[in-house]
Amino acid sequence: MTKEIFEWIKTIVVSVVIALVITTFIRPTLVKGHSMYPTLEPNNYLIINKIPYMIHEPERGDIVVFKSHLTTPDGKEKDLIKRVIAVEGDKIEVKNGKIYVNGEKVEEGYINGDYTSGDIEIEVDKDEVFVMGDNREASLDSRDPRVGTVDVDTIRGKVLVRLFPFNKIGKVD
Repeated sequence: MTKEIFEWIKTIVVSVVIALVITTFIRPTLVKGHSMYPTLEPNNYLIINKIPYMIHEPERGDIVVFKSHLTTPDGKEKDLIKRVIAVEGDKIEVKNGKIYVNGEKVEEGYINGDYTSGDIEIEVDKDEVFVMGDNREASLDSRDPRVGTVDVDTIRGKVLVRLFPFNKIGKVD
């Protein structure tokens, strides 16, 4: 009888440890808007990985989830999903509908359309990134002062995989 109780306790402890590890390092999130179309669509269910940014800084091209200063109608701060376009020390320029990072035109086969509005020229500060949605004309991102450049400490994680819809399960690039 004590052997059986010990096995039950061992199973429960292992389950709790696994649950804590999972909830500490990965997190589910749901896409609500169209700002990342065509890469992500509303109601895509994603898993974000918190580990990469414990080890290194975000990189250009990463799709990240971060806490913004924008609020929902009930007063909670919104999480936004965007793509990292420029990192600390990069000079980013948007002109004539194109993006240039450190003077080189960025080829963006992943965006919706081929035009990026706005005229911007800034250098990304230390511990910050410049982010944009893939659906540039429907994205509230670093081009807008309400979002601005994103402090690396507010990044919740990197998008790892899409779990829903089922026909699109897999890694998100």
